[in-house]
Amino acid sequence: MSYDLIVIGSGPGGYVAAIRASQLGMKVAIVERSELGGICLNWGCIPTKALLKSAQVFEYLKHAADYGIKVNGGEADFAAVVKRSRGVADGMSKGVAFLMKKNKIEIIKGTGKLKAGKKVSVTEEGKTTDYEAKNIIVAVGARSRELPTLKIDGKKIIGYREAMVLPSIPKSMVVIGSGAIGSEFAYFYATMGTKVTIVEMLSNIVPVEDEETSKQLAKSFGKIGIDIKTEASVESVDTKGTGCKVKIKDKTGESTIDCDIVLSAVGIAANLENIGLEELGVITDKGKIKVNGFYQTNIPGIHAIGDCVGGQALAHVASAEGIICVEKMAGQNPEPLNYNNIPGCTYCQPEIASVGYTEKGAKDAGYTLKIGKFPFSASGKASAAGAKDGFVKLIFDAKYGELLGAHMIGANVTEMIAEIVVARKLETTGHEMIKAVHPHPTMSEAIMEAAAAAYGEVIHL
Repeated sequence: MSYDLIVIGSGPGGYVAAIRASQLGMKVAIVERSELGGICLNWGCIPTKALLKSAQVFEYLKHAADYGIKVNGGEADFAAVVKRSRGVADGMSKGVAFLMKKNKIEIIKGTGKLKAGKKVSVTEEGKTTDYEAKNIIVAVGARSRELPTLKIDGKKIIGYREAMVLPSIPKSMVVIGSGAIGSEFAYFYATMGTKVTIVEMLSNIVPVEDEETSKQLAKSFGKIGIDIKTEASVESVDTKGTGCKVKIKDKTGESTIDCDIVLSAVGIAANLENIGLEELGVITDKGKIKVNGFYQTNIPGIHAIGDCVGGQALAHVASAEGIICVEKMAGQNPEPLNYNNIPGCTYCQPEIASVGYTEKGAKDAGYTLKIGKFPFSASGKASAAGAKDGFVKLIFDAKYGELLGAHMIGANVTEMIAEIVVARKLETTGHEMIKAVHPHPTMSEAIMEAAAAAYGEVIHL
């Protein structure tokens, strides 16, 4: 029971690290207490996208007449929507099991805990077994964060996990927090027929995004009947009656919202409890494991990646960290991850995708800017698709032409942002982007047009 590498956690950080280590010739085991694929494949990224696709199809049905199609009736079978989502998640988890077998990675079922001497004890059904390895990667992920005034009970006050499998569509819901999780569920439930109110503590929804993106999403959400309260906090939630009474405090004073369900989407907390960090003396900081640029902790042979370390809590970040970690472990010379070139995506409608500096962030960093913006209302493809909400906004350094950041909101923009990530990786300038011929008609040609707008060369505005 000795390995070159044991990975604790099989999410998109853990299972990717395990596969890359196997490719590099290591004998690998992965410890998982629940479903293979972790939260992302089973209770996060993948099943939520299945739910959102169902909502989008339902939205198409409701607006079929706009496309010249007559549809009689059409109603949401909520149980079937949830069932499809769970089926997609199950298929993805089975796919990870296939990859483990293909790459000769041993799956150890149970809850893992670090022990001295580079050992991992795994407990399953009351039985504990010790395993040892030359290296260990902690990839234990995270869970919904709880506010003191917002304790999740799983019935009336729920987290993202319960939101995926509610037995029926609630008539009304208050969503606390408007990051990616909050905004995606707000869109999903509003489209399915729930009266949704978003409560956000900061001055804009999706607060990590560029301010113009936030304002556009608020406008688009308003069109589908979502109420938005910004600069607002939840003082208390009374669940004694049949529903919930949510006491809100904002700049206008206090008010109470009656609803069936409260969804807490106020961020995540790393799963660091009871995994042996304290006993080994592994240093943590602000609820995350402290690591260097190659994900090594202060204890030789112990590494950590994903949501339990300090980078962005995103599946693709965890995967990239896992690959870098094991390549360094194998004696290669990988390049450290550039956390300022990580794309972020929100899959409501319209979608949001961004990378690099916001306009405010770039100004605060001391750059002089050239900014180009191209609205989808001027895009032929967007008009043909009936998806004219949104824009592409590019931010350049005026001195050298460096592409500092990109901010997109609109249909399918999550499929467009990779172009910007590659362009920034290759240190592409604005003029090079203008001269890179984009296909017509596509949503993606808005990128070329936005670059042209920054330099006074835009054609279609």
